[in-house]
Amino acid sequence: MTDTSHINYTRVADAIDYIRTNFREQPTLDEIAERVHLSPFHFQRLFTDWAGVSPKKFLQYISVEYAKTLLQNQRNTLFDAAYQSGLSGTGRLHDLFVQIEGMTPGEYKNGGAGLSINYSFAPSPFGDLLVASTPKGICYMAFMDDESAAFNDLQSKFPNASYRQVLDPIQQNALYIFTRDWTKLSHVKLHLKGTSFQLKVWETLLKIPLGQLTSYGSIAGKIARPNASRAVGTAIGNNPVAFLIPCHRVIQSGGAPGGYMWGLTRKSAIIGWEAARINPEV
Repeated sequence: MTDTSHINYTRVADAIDYIRTNFREQPTLDEIAERVHLSPFHFQRLFTDWAGVSPKKFLQYISVEYAKTLLQNQRNTLFDAAYQSGLSGTGRLHDLFVQIEGMTPGEYKNGGAGLSINYSFAPSPFGDLLVASTPKGICYMAFMDDESAAFNDLQSKFPNASYRQVLDPIQQNALYIFTRDWTKLSHVKLHLKGTSFQLKVWETLLKIPLGQLTSYGSIAGKIARPNASRAVGTAIGNNPVAFLIPCHRVIQSGGAPGGYMWGLTRKSAIIGWEAARINPEV
């Protein structure tokens, strides 16, 4: 990410955090722009270019009332659009088909012994990423602020693997997810280290369509473990692949955003960004 892009992302992130904290007061464009030290004109242009919608409409998308409405209206049909083939329209991320392959018991137990992992650093609309892959698929993707700390975290997941810093075609294909022309995407494969319960939760997350939200309890019901909401939350918190496995689409049943490994501001930003993809401002 360039210095200018990083400054712009920081400004937009600060604005989103301010909106999320003060949505009940419905802050005006002038108030939000003043918060990030920009003129209303320049802030409107920057925010709209980044999010695809105006700050006002973005506020609507990330409000708690919006989350509650989604839960109430989509409860019975949340998974109906999962795994569709072909494009149903511009910006339909749930048309992306993602396959998970669990690691072998030996790979799981031995900390990735024998695995060759490529990794690279890449920009995204929500901050810089570290993305890593084995020959079978993406094994790790995380938002980051510091490259060394991010790489150390990756190594802690697979302490016995060998590493090479290179951007390979598997990573490139996964990173197309952040472009607005998703027709370039082919099937994305994930090669993940997790328990059978975790893999089942992560597979269920992949079935949540773009622009829709669900609750921890709903996920527990979908995997036939209705009393396991807490365990589901733990599995979601251990999601090793940011954004591709959309744990950001899971919120509390009352409409509160809940937790997010990479920060609530980023979670709110992603929810609003995805809503903008399917509800473009006219």
